[in-house]
Amino acid sequence: MNARIRFALSVIILGLLMTGPFVITAVLIWVGAKAPERELLVKLIVPHLSLGATMTTFGFIVGLLVIRYLFRQYVQGLLKMAESLRLMLTANRNFRVEPEGPPEVRQLAAATNELAAQRDGLMDDVDAQIAAAKASLEEEKNRLAALMSELAQAVVVCNIDGRILLYNSRARLQFRALAQGSTAVAGGALIGLGRSIFSILERNQIDHALEVVHQRLHKGAGAAIANFITTARGGQLLRVQLVPVLSERDMSGYVLTVENITRSLEQASRRDQVLQSLTDGSRGSLANIRVAVGNLMDYPDMEAAVRERFVGIVSDEVVRMSQRLDQTMNEFADSLKTRWPLEDVLGTDIIAAAQRRLETQLGLPSKTEEVDEALWLRAESFSLVFSICCLAFRLREHYQIKEVRFRLQPFGKLAYLDIVWAGQAMSSETFYTWETEAMQVGSETSPLSLRDVIDRHGGEVWYERERSAQRAFFRLVLPIAIPETLAAEFADESDVRPEYYDFDLFDFRDQSIDLDRPLADLSYTVFDTETTGLEPAGGDEIIQIGAIRIVNNRLLRQENFDELVDPERLLRPEGVRIHGITDDMVRGQPTIDAVLPAFHDFCAETVLVAHNAAFDMRFLQLKEERTGVVFSQPVLDTLLLSAVLHANQDSHQLEKIAERLGISITGRHSALGDALATGEVFLKMLPLLEQMGIVTLRQAIEASQKTYFARVKY
Repeated sequence: MNARIRFALSVIILGLLMTGPFVITAVLIWVGAKAPERELLVKLIVPHLSLGATMTTFGFIVGLLVIRYLFRQYVQGLLKMAESLRLMLTANRNFRVEPEGPPEVRQLAAATNELAAQRDGLMDDVDAQIAAAKASLEEEKNRLAALMSELAQAVVVCNIDGRILLYNSRARLQFRALAQGSTAVAGGALIGLGRSIFSILERNQIDHALEVVHQRLHKGAGAAIANFITTARGGQLLRVQLVPVLSERDMSGYVLTVENITRSLEQASRRDQVLQSLTDGSRGSLANIRVAVGNLMDYPDMEAAVRERFVGIVSDEVVRMSQRLDQTMNEFADSLKTRWPLEDVLGTDIIAAAQRRLETQLGLPSKTEEVDEALWLRAESFSLVFSICCLAFRLREHYQIKEVRFRLQPFGKLAYLDIVWAGQAMSSETFYTWETEAMQVGSETSPLSLRDVIDRHGGEVWYERERSAQRAFFRLVLPIAIPETLAAEFADESDVRPEYYDFDLFDFRDQSIDLDRPLADLSYTVFDTETTGLEPAGGDEIIQIGAIRIVNNRLLRQENFDELVDPERLLRPEGVRIHGITDDMVRGQPTIDAVLPAFHDFCAETVLVAHNAAFDMRFLQLKEERTGVVFSQPVLDTLLLSAVLHANQDSHQLEKIAERLGISITGRHSALGDALATGEVFLKMLPLLEQMGIVTLRQAIEASQKTYFARVKY
């Protein structure tokens, strides 16, 4: 039911309610009157029926006109306004309601327009912020592109589906050169935004590299990267490194750095050939020289002409050898030896990758037995897994094996990786053929042979039988790797450093930093020192300085300063137990005369931040006369700021502050580790200070000076 019908029904009902009592009253009077009275009523009414009908008709028409006016002005006007509001909310935010109709409707329209104007103001602010954010993002992207364009290596950034999001000029030039000899892409347009990286690099190798990265991320490895060698469509050999792009702990894409190593390998091959030729040629010359010298020694009384001929032979052969050496040196003096890139891989990861591929591609079940799960290999995982699958594929095709088993055990500095099966034995000739032929797994082929892969790993492969168990196995002998281990963290000890404070700490002289600037607008250098002891005025020295920068409220972890310092004295045993730095570690390191100027340059034009800053600053102040380096910029102390924010707390040690602010500390009691922790604490403090009305650097310094701890001197 539309509005018009609802309005008409409402008017009819209202009319009935208004005229109903009169009609009912007339009917009751007529019914209750007697005949003479009815005749008298008829005589009185009939002469006026025409006038009554006319008046009634006129009133009805006027009523309809009034009803129509009211409908148009109020009901239809409000409906029109509703449509205008929907228009403003959806298609056209600049549309406004036309103020028309009765005063009440015009007031509503005006109020609606005012509300829309306010909404537009808010939306303009949001749009401005979005535009600013986009502009900042675009600026960062432009800077990144400019930096990448200067890199000597080809860099390509892809999303998780392999679509290219960004590449640098080196990548464009390199892949254009590769495409010149390829028929895959016309005009050399091999790389472009939105295109698939799989048109350039083999998909199976990238998928394998991604699998390796996922495994390392799952195991919590610090460096989740993968390297592999691949062949471009033009036949060029490329070395690729894949680094994941992480969002939280999910991979949203990856960065590829690509290097063409074809020329390097060709040079290495030519060098090997020339060296072989040099060896073979030199062997003949040496044989001739040996015979000539032997005759000269055996027959000292030979005729002069014969002696001269033998001497000439020696001279000629020596000249030839010298010429060969000169030719070799001239041709390969600038040649560098290019080796197949190997990386540290957990042996169980190699086996797991091979098992998945065997089951998915070949439908061949596999099991493990006698596997050392802690054994690391030095290997190129893709080619090694492909080699294992190739052997299993050939066993299935030629000997119809039903299952393979894997063993992995250390043997000195080598590892034995065995591929075991039960069934018919094979001949040594067959194994030699498999070892030297190009590898194949189903329809997938490789130009490499098993021998190529093993040689590039510096290993060996052989075939053996277990006659008692009616089994046989291929044994891959591979180098063992020692994975990088994280330095052990030293046990945390409370109250290891007394807390010193001094008003002189706030007496800065550098006016280049405006004290009235907001804290959020300043740049900071957060630093910490490790020392031989706790008495700066008693002869103790700095042995390490670590620092990190904060810019635009961002902790720049990669922009750090981390230097050991030779204190030119022995360290105290009690200090070594805390910071883990030994005499051997600092002996031969730069002295404070070299480190302090470098640190001063690092923290120039920034506010210094430290925890218990008086202790660290005292060491720096005591070296001013010796080094001529003066740190005159303002200093903020997170210990004092903690006293400002949490005056009722019992402890203001760094660990306790971090715990209150929800920060986990790693690398405690190393200078850089403590600086990182202090930086995170300071960033958490900034919004809390703002809530207290402490917004500027001056306010933060003044508030720190008013704390109880600031009254203590040393």
